[in-house]
Amino acid sequence: MPRSAQLTPVVHGDIGAALDRVATDFAPQVLTLAEEIAAVPAPTGEEELRTAFVRDRMAALPFDGIEVDDIGNVVGRLQGLSPTPQLLIAAHIDTVFPMNTRLAISNDAKRSYGPGIGDNCLGIAAAMLIPSMLEAAGVRPDVDLLITGNVGEEGLGNLRGMIAVMDSHPETGAVIAIEGHNLGRVTHIAVGSMRYRITVEGPGGHSWGDFGKRNAIQAAASIITDLSDIDLPTSPKTTLNVGTIAGGISVNTIAPSCSFLLDLRSVDAKELAKLNASVERILNRKRKEITVTADLLGVRPAGQVAPTARITRIASAILESMGIAPTGDASSTDANIPISRGIPAVCIGLTHGGNVHKEDEFIEREPVARGVYQLLGLTVAVAEELRFGRLT
Repeated sequence: MPRSAQLTPVVHGDIGAALDRVATDFAPQVLTLAEEIAAVPAPTGEEELRTAFVRDRMAALPFDGIEVDDIGNVVGRLQGLSPTPQLLIAAHIDTVFPMNTRLAISNDAKRSYGPGIGDNCLGIAAAMLIPSMLEAAGVRPDVDLLITGNVGEEGLGNLRGMIAVMDSHPETGAVIAIEGHNLGRVTHIAVGSMRYRITVEGPGGHSWGDFGKRNAIQAAASIITDLSDIDLPTSPKTTLNVGTIAGGISVNTIAPSCSFLLDLRSVDAKELAKLNASVERILNRKRKEITVTADLLGVRPAGQVAPTARITRIASAILESMGIAPTGDASSTDANIPISRGIPAVCIGLTHGGNVHKEDEFIEREPVARGVYQLLGLTVAVAEELRFGRLT
């Protein structure tokens, strides 16, 4: 790991040296805690067990206060030199895995394995241990830190946890979101999305005796073809996808109903709205014997922090000081919410790994010390910028 002098002037020399030492010392504890968290199920919308685990562990750590809201977000406060504005550090506690998933967690000399180990148990563990690590380094942050294990980041959770945390803490001046995977990325572009369930209904009937009546499956197929023909820009990147389709009764029945899930995305809010308007025009066309209903399942806002913004440059400079080439990134993360509200925010990764959203997910253990060093350096540097009003 590179030494502190390489972080100057992003992180001052003595502080950088202390963070360097602490990151190395605490990396095994971060990994152990990540594996313990991974053994607690937390499907999106059913995070109660993991909320309780995170709350109880945080209660034994040097936080100055802990709160749990009505939907299961855990927020710990670490007092800094100034109470406002505050720096929010967020790691989501939910996973994509159903409650009955076998959570077989293991490790060897090089890797830790298990469902959700990197997405996002490693991120939660690192966030929870920030107060202990700063205490060990003898560092008090320049502003109060709010550290959250938040619910509802995955899938149709629609970032509801992050929305609730930010609504409850309007004094937040900047946000660092954490994911376990993708060390080296600096996500500063929020990919916005709109998700729908489209239901197509018709009269139904017998495939022979009622032939000629409209078939809901065939009507849905025609609608999907029309949706696929929408002209989409490559820049700003904008996408449309039909993810699932279901319907019908039997091979010799004119299908009375069919439904499909539709995903619209863009890095640009105006392009997303334009695409949504095009979709609505197609869905609202009059069709003989066919009705179409669109249920909005979720919205994630788009936006971006400029690559030249102070928080983006700090995050990139810390990685460069460690010999890691930073990669500017567009993704859908908890950082979407602050970015869409004009609050400086980035999402960073802590190590490398693979098989994300699969039961054999894994993370590399050795890079974790560097990921933690990055997180601590960014936390200290952004807190200082906030206190002195330089984070613009």
